[in-house]
Amino acid sequence: QVQLVESGGGLVQAGGSLRLSCVASGTIFSINAMGWYRQAPGKQRELVATVTSGGSINYADSVKGRFTISRDNAKTVYLQMNSLKSEDTAVYYCYTNLRTVISAFNTNYWGQGTQVTVSS
Repeated sequence: QVQLVESGGGLVQAGGSLRLSCVASGTIFSINAMGWYRQAPGKQRELVATVTSGGSINYADSVKGRFTISRDNAKTVYLQMNSLKSEDTAVYYCYTNLRTVISAFNTNYWGQGTQVTVSS
């Protein structure tokens, strides 16, 4: 019905950069928001950054000034991660809140996750 495909994770040294991408596909009627969450081992999933269809952006305090979220069309979102730290190591999940063509309700969807490992 709806698929989120992420790419761009990997291993990087502290201070380095990575760019994550996520493309949404399927029977999508409208997208309200897209973004990224992350989950480190032994911790709860936490918000990294989100962007709404109206262009409103929200960042976690821990990534402000280092990460940048952007969208180049309605169904693709990016996360540019600079000045990476070891504490950024986590599985990063693409997120979207959208309405499909067969539903009257907005629903959250998640990608399969991509590993980001920052070595110190």
